[in-house]
Amino acid sequence: MVSWVAAVLVFSAAVVSAYPANDPVIGKWSEGLRYDYLEDDAGKVHLVDNWMKVSDFDRLARYNPDASNRYHLFTRANPSISQPIVLNNAATVHNSNFNARRRTIVMMHGFAGSITSGFNTVLLPGQAAGRFINWLNSITGATANNYHVIGYSVGGHGAGIIARTINGNVGYVTGLDPADRWDTAWLFRPNDGLYTEVMHTNGGDSGWLNPLAQVDFYPNGGRQMPGCMTSLCHHYRSYYYMAESLRTGGFTGRRCDNLNAALVGNCSGSTLRMGGIRPKNGNTGIYHLTTNALHPYSRG
Repeated sequence: MVSWVAAVLVFSAAVVSAYPANDPVIGKWSEGLRYDYLEDDAGKVHLVDNWMKVSDFDRLARYNPDASNRYHLFTRANPSISQPIVLNNAATVHNSNFNARRRTIVMMHGFAGSITSGFNTVLLPGQAAGRFINWLNSITGATANNYHVIGYSVGGHGAGIIARTINGNVGYVTGLDPADRWDTAWLFRPNDGLYTEVMHTNGGDSGWLNPLAQVDFYPNGGRQMPGCMTSLCHHYRSYYYMAESLRTGGFTGRRCDNLNAALVGNCSGSTLRMGGIRPKNGNTGIYHLTTNALHPYSRG
């Protein structure tokens, strides 16, 4: 039963930049090779430069996340057409269907999840989204523990940053296969929210393999998902698993002694539901489960 979820806020960030021909390198975003290929949410392949250049700082200097970020509200009263909410414009809130007494889901997209989103700007939008939620709460009376922040891929780490900006008081934070090749200073953290959970579906490739949350689930071993033939498919399955869990409450994981046991499915501990609407406060650990290759993915 999902009647207690009143609203979904979909967050996106827009960044546009021009790159000069002579663009000096001044550092590295991450270790390893300079260039890497990454697939966006639509399956398009992008060549990503992992080294920090002058143009990156120029772009960030001109980017104002508080002005550029977009927040689109969906509720049962407007399930398909969003109601944009603008920071510091109280009328856009008061004229919307936002209900401070009901749980709100905040969703953050992954790499290139919108047409002009930028890979290296998740830190700034995440912090700005946190400030937006603080402002929204101040004019509506909503409380941080009534939010569920969900982020996919790069947005998985961004979800943690959003919650961290609200001082770790967000009730439920979910990372959906948070991206690999990420600055460890800004990784998803176990204490980002009152309850934190991560689903690993393409660990060691597009997604982060090691545990990140209070509870980490490794469906099918967390690296390759049945029914998938590409890295993007494995990576994106976390999104589908989460969506299905919100509707059905399915997916039962079994606790493992350690990460290696989760990767091979050698687990015999207690059970816990993966995903779902309600946080599972007080639970910790690493869990394994098996899914179907096709929808419905849950085996109960």
